[in-house]
Amino acid sequence: MTKFEEEVKRPKKAYIDPFSKRDVDFTGVAKKFTEGAQTLKEWKEYAFVLEDKLKLQQQALPVVPECVGEFIEDCKKEGDCLFGVFADATRVEHDMPDLVYFWLGDEGNNDELFARAWLDGYTVEKPQLFYLREKNTNYYLNKSKNNGLELVPNPYFDEDNQFTKQEIDSMQTGSYELVPVEDGE
Repeated sequence: MTKFEEEVKRPKKAYIDPFSKRDVDFTGVAKKFTEGAQTLKEWKEYAFVLEDKLKLQQQALPVVPECVGEFIEDCKKEGDCLFGVFADATRVEHDMPDLVYFWLGDEGNNDELFARAWLDGYTVEKPQLFYLREKNTNYYLNKSKNNGLELVPNPYFDEDNQFTKQEIDSMQTGSYELVPVEDGE
């Protein structure tokens, strides 16, 4: 039995007994009428619950940063509960990364969004990527294979040339122009 079937009980009767000309006993007619009304009521409630479930499924999933998604998955693997994560104000028990901690509180009070992501699921936001083009030479900054950076005149537009805003902020990019990466590239 699925979780949905446990939560929502489908009515047992799938039909309503019709009245016939032979039903002269009013107690029998009243009983059929009451049972029919009860069946209709159960199906109506069932339809409303299904409609609510469908609306919930059709709502867009919350969008969270990749670090938040990874943290949620790690906590769930460890068997942690949502309450435990929120109750852990010291961040020691769950080893909450600083980025998650600041996103939850300081950056924008995202506790409700975090709870929705935990309960309903989520999508991970794609970070905006940029190419870094040197203003004077129009060469592009490239991540070389030996973990250094080098300038190349005609870059291959791939992940070796793409930088996140976070990476750019950690570098000194005074003479570089940020060129946004298009989705199709």
